Amino acid sequence: MFEENDFGKPISEQMSAILRRNTDKDDLANIASRTNVSFSTIRDVLYRTNSLTKTNSRAIRLLIRTAFENSFAKQLQAEGDKLFLDQFLQYENLERF
Repeated sequence: MFEENDFGKPISEQMSAILRRNTDKDDLANIASRTNVSFSTIRDVLYRTNSLTKTNSRAIRLLIRTAFENSFAKQLQAEGDKLFLDQFLQYENLERF
């Protein structure tokens, strides 16, 4: 996933934004406990104030997987929300006539 030239510098701005949008503090805490990489290190890499290293890259890999899974869950939830709201709006339109 990561190449040698990725280490020693922050993750990309795009990766940071996507990970922040699709993970939360509980995800970071769970990954910290699974990888023995501190919560603060994961957070700092996530917010680009710390560089990616071989040591913290395992946690970031898990964070990427978690963000990927969370993005699907959010997508499914949003689709259900749209269906519910669409029904509500259709009912509202019928009441006007």
